[in-house]
Amino acid sequence: DGGWRSCGNPHTNIERKCIIILSFGPSKIDEEDYEDVPINKTWVLAPKVHESEVTLILNKLLQGYDNKLRPDIGVRPTIIETGVYVNSIGPVDPINMEYTIDIFFAQTWYDSRLKFNSTMKVLMLNSNMVGKIWIPDTFFRNSRKSDAHWITTPNRLLRLWNDGRVLYTLRLTINAECYLKLHNFPMDVHSCPLEFSSYGYPKNEIMYRWKRNSVEVADQRYWRLYQFAFVGLRNTSEEAHTQSGDYIIMTIFFDLSRRMGYFTIQTYIPCILIVVLSWVSFWINKDAVPARTSLGITTVLTMTTLSTISRKSLPKVSYVTYGTLHYFTSNRKAKKEKAKKEPTSTVINIRPGTSLIQMNNISHLQEQDDYAYECLDGKDCASFFCCFEDCRTGAWREGRMHIRVSKIDSYSRIFFPTAFGLFNLVYWVGYLYL
Repeated sequence: DGGWRSCGNPHTNIERKCIIILSFGPSKIDEEDYEDVPINKTWVLAPKVHESEVTLILNKLLQGYDNKLRPDIGVRPTIIETGVYVNSIGPVDPINMEYTIDIFFAQTWYDSRLKFNSTMKVLMLNSNMVGKIWIPDTFFRNSRKSDAHWITTPNRLLRLWNDGRVLYTLRLTINAECYLKLHNFPMDVHSCPLEFSSYGYPKNEIMYRWKRNSVEVADQRYWRLYQFAFVGLRNTSEEAHTQSGDYIIMTIFFDLSRRMGYFTIQTYIPCILIVVLSWVSFWINKDAVPARTSLGITTVLTMTTLSTISRKSLPKVSYVTYGTLHYFTSNRKAKKEKAKKEPTSTVINIRPGTSLIQMNNISHLQEQDDYAYECLDGKDCASFFCCFEDCRTGAWREGRMHIRVSKIDSYSRIFFPTAFGLFNLVYWVGYLYL
């Protein structure tokens, strides 16, 4: 006990009060509330932390629990109910034929070893508990690269119900294969799959099922699809027969259609204008060979350049992926034969407006002594046609059509625009509606 005591000096008769402070030792009841805790290598008394009800439940559940064994092993298959929440899709890479998807993947199953009796119906747990219980070995079959999110902590959730039901969710970013069929490019529509199944358990061990409302999507306004538009999705389940057993494969198909705006502005409109521009050559004088030739070559080179640019963003496939409209124009002009001017007779008469050389009075060439050259197999001849018998008799003209170049231009002014219009009609109706 501590308090006031009478203190005296043995050498004097003076008394005084002294305060003596005694340290109180812990009683038997208080010892249960304190424990020895070392602080900076000095032992002090601190309050003891009591184990909560949740800790007691988890310790009891994990006592003798073997996380290497699936629930109901040797009795019945484990049913895994799956659900997917699509956070975003995109971008789609047509060169490598893959797409990126960000999802929250949920799996639910029953484990009778995790049943507990408590006033708490469900235990909200974090990722630290995941490695202590059995979880399915689900993997994504068509993924090329998969990343789980670990910042700031592993993005995993675990919930235990008192009836043994387990909910396990995690967030994943997956680069999955999507083999694009580009036959109808750029009016193509694709179904990009996302496949998952068990890696080691066949269907007699693990069976997958879709939950009700198993696939949900977030707001599509923030998806990075760029050239594509999201049309819809569907989910299926099927069996795959392999040498290691029969497996249940769950698949989600994301339907995408390509947007036409970019290709209409960058490809179709320039191609149409260039084709129309090539028709100007039909109104250019037939004698302006450099102008007509330059216009035709420029048209072909420009169309080739546009086609090359559009194919840079496409894979190198072995089939036609784009309907490019090419117009080739050529103007063949016969060479004029040079002839000597004779004062007595007209040897060669070229009819105006035609590309065919008409030769009149050709038989007189043999009788004229003014010709100093002999016809020796086409050598040393003033005129090529005079050196062959067929040319003299006119047999080379039999069965040939005599059409004026001006008439060909007139017909082409009507034929080419009409043919181009019919082609576009068939092209757009066939690609958009058939």
